[in-house]
Amino acid sequence: MSADEENSVLWVALLLPLLSVLLAVLDRVEDRLFTPAPGGPRHAARKRHLRLVRGTGGNGDPALDDGRSRPRAA
Repeated sequence: MSADEENSVLWVALLLPLLSVLLAVLDRVEDRLFTPAPGGPRHAARKRHLRLVRGTGGNGDPALDDGRSRPRAA
């Protein structure tokens, strides 16, 4: 084998793995760029938000509070 052929084999042996890594990275980048954004927030759903005023329902009207906390069920 001549020196030119050895250099050619060496370049091919180095370029093929580099190109495959580049292809994998670009595939991930493309997926992130062109995937539609998820609908809604990523945090807790609307039904799971904490209620800061005791006894409020989903309609936003505060319920009457007798001033005492109720015991928890065991």
